[in-house]
Order: sequence, then C-alpha cells, then structure tokens
Amino acid sequence: MRDQLDRVEAAWLTLCPAADEPWLWTILAETPDPVGWATMPRRRIAPALRAHRIRRLNVDAVVTALRQPRLRVAAGVTDAVALRIASLVPQLRLVHEQRTTTERRIDRILEQLAAAAPTEDAPREHRDVEILRSLPGVGRMVTATMLTEATGALADRDYATLRAYTGTAPVTKRSGKRTWFVHMRSACKRRLRDALYHWARVSIQRDPSARTYYTALRTRGHGHARALRSVADRWLRILVAMLKTRTLYDAARFVQRIVVPA
Repeated sequence: MRDQLDRVEAAWLTLCPAADEPWLWTILAETPDPVGWATMPRRRIAPALRAHRIRRLNVDAVVTALRQPRLRVAAGVTDAVALRIASLVPQLRLVHEQRTTTERRIDRILEQLAAAAPTEDAPREHRDVEILRSLPGVGRMVTATMLTEATGALADRDYATLRAYTGTAPVTKRSGKRTWFVHMRSACKRRLRDALYHWARVSIQRDPSARTYYTALRTRGHGHARALRSVADRWLRILVAMLKTRTLYDAARFVQRIVVPA
C-alpha cells in the first residue's frame, strides 16, 4: 500500500507514513482513485477519523494535506494505482483482523498462565510468565516467543544455553598463535534472536539503566546492533537471576554504576 501511494506522491504518506492504519484504509476503500483525493469532501474523512478514534489528526489537517500541490503523473499510472488500492484494502483488513484476533488470544493465554495456581506438574511455568512480563521491553510477543522457543532453557535456568539460542553469545575464532577475532553468532534460533533484539531496543527507551548501559557501549565504539546484543545479554543474566530467586523486576535495584565489558 505504501508503495502504491508513493507512486503518485500521495499526501496520505505525510499523515500515515507506513500506510498501515485502518482509518486510512477506510477512506481509500471509498475513494481509491488518486484523482479524487484532492477534492475529497469532509463528510468522507470525519466518520473514518471518528470511528477509529484518531485524535492526533483532525479533518482540517487532512484536507489541508490533500490539497497541497503534488507532482502530476501519467493517467495510466493513476488508473493502475486505483485498481491496486481497491484490491489491497480488503486483504489488509483481513490480515489486520486475523492479527488482532491472534494477539487477543495470546494475551488471554498469558493471563491464564499468570493467574493459574501452580501445580505439581508445572510448579514454575505460571510464575515464569509473571517474571518475564515484569521486565522493561517485554511485551506479548517477546513473552510468547521466549516461552515457546526456549522452554527447556528457561525451566533449567540455563543462562549459557539461552545465550546460544538467542545469538547473544559471541563466537571467538583464532588466527595464528595470538590473534583472536570475535564474531556475531549465526547459529541460533532466529525467532529468539528477533525477540531479543526488539526486547533490547524497546528497553533502552523505557529503562534508565538499560539506556545508560547502551550509551556507555556506544561511547566505547560499539555499533548499534552490537550494543543491543550486549543489552540483550544483560537482560538474560537478569532474567535468569530473577527466575532462580522467584522475584519480579525492580528498577531501583539497578540504579548504580554500569560496568561495561571491553
């Protein structure tokens, strides 16, 4: 959808850069032809914003953006874009509905696991959900991925295995007698690596100690990706310690000097 709007330099991309919001799809479903966007009446815009509870934009802002001068393209291009948008909107709505349903189901399952009383067969799993969700940057997808892709390592409180599974443990190679090279681990579980990346990325925005640790790593010359892997590795150490002691995350305990590895 974004590519189609970009083909005609649509003003919609200034309002919704990723073209991934349902309110935009609602408007485009009624008016897929780029020719009609500049003269679109307010009565078609207002209901969409109201129905999807969009507060960052108002009708005047949308109308003003749509009426800004744009580059002209060949008539054939606008016709092709209109046809493509008309076919894309139903697909996007279906995928969005399926994704929303799946997310709600995952939330329900996690809530049930966290609320259920431990049994003799599974004395740890329920408490593990609560501990995981207490960490900054851990949302539904990170929690679900950790519980499904690293079940054994979490149950064993095995930090070394978690590092290997998630790709945060580096690979050291030797060249000659004295030269050592450290590389990113490629042999890992891809879903866990992605989950740890987003966990670390979000955590540096929400947790002061994680942000301080990340900043110190960047100051030492580490790249963004490498610094995030180190932040993720730090979270794994903290997670394993919390699982062993059966405690929730307490940010106050980490307000101290950050020790940065070489």
